[in-house]
Amino acid sequence: MNLLTFLMVLDAVVAIILIASVLGQEPKSAGMGGMDGGAGDTVFSGKARGMDALLARVTIIFSILFAVITLIIAKMTS
Repeated sequence: MNLLTFLMVLDAVVAIILIASVLGQEPKSAGMGGMDGGAGDTVFSGKARGMDALLARVTIIFSILFAVITLIIAKMTS
């Protein structure tokens, strides 16, 4: 297995983990339904704790990793 194939497989695995970490997070807002009085939820919502904080950190790390690996693959193929 050459380096390009390894990076492509790694990129796909990172993408799957990134999708899972985004889908696992709790919604941050009520969307359009929050316009008519859902402000009570935003008053008491502080920093993310527990699993949400972990998933937010995992999302940031894997999104940066995905971007770097994708740029490396693009540079290698051009």
